[in-house]
Amino acid sequence: MEDVKTFIESGILELYVLGDVSPAEKLQVEEMIQKHPVVRAELEEMEKALESYASANAIEPSKTQRDKILNSLLTNLADDSTFSKKAATVANVVSMPPPGATSFYKYAFAASIALLLLSAVAIYNLNNKLEQKTQELVAANSQNQQFAQRVNLMNNQLGVFRDSSYKILRLKGTKNLPSGSVMVAWSSAKKKVIIDMNTLDMPVNDKDHQYQLWALVNGKPVDLGVFDKLSTDTADMKQMKSVVLAQAFAVTREPRGGSVNPTMSEMMLITQF
Repeated sequence: MEDVKTFIESGILELYVLGDVSPAEKLQVEEMIQKHPVVRAELEEMEKALESYASANAIEPSKTQRDKILNSLLTNLADDSTFSKKAATVANVVSMPPPGATSFYKYAFAASIALLLLSAVAIYNLNNKLEQKTQELVAANSQNQQFAQRVNLMNNQLGVFRDSSYKILRLKGTKNLPSGSVMVAWSSAKKKVIIDMNTLDMPVNDKDHQYQLWALVNGKPVDLGVFDKLSTDTADMKQMKSVVLAQAFAVTREPRGGSVNPTMSEMMLITQF
């Protein structure tokens, strides 16, 4: 039995199935088949495996190629000697690798491709998450800055209203703007004039005009600076030019950049005290 096992493991049965043995080797195989049923069974298993492999990897020929082969066969049927030589040649050309090795490399390659695709997807998803987190951090930082600015402005506003040196004055609308109004904080001691932009009730000015604040000092108008009414104001308190003494404050609409003297026909707001 040891000789039979050695014979099977020698690989000669595989060569026999593929038709790649010498006449002497062929005779030896056939003798072993007759003597030992186990050799016959092993050979039958190999033939089945080869047949299964051939079926699994068969390629359907195109119509043109099939017609060409059939025509060649019909032609060769008329010449037995030619047909026999060609058939023998085709039989000797076929050489196929062992099914086990082919399957291993095929599955290994497929597994490598699958692993590569999974890695690419994982990297793509990770990059998206990192980008999303970065955007969230930027947005949060921007919100924190806006909140800090808002708190600072509110502190300044509260500081003005709590400071007893400031007088809180309300400028009311004239006939040009009956419903208009704004609150102005003025400290004679600190020489500061501040407009509370949150209380500004005036139309949004166009690009060619600005509003200008005036103080009446000894009966003469004094320029305290220009300001805009925007659709979205970002400042709560706007500090204007300094003034120590004033009998009244007023707001006019002037060409952009302001005027040396107020345009009386464009008087919008005024107050007296």
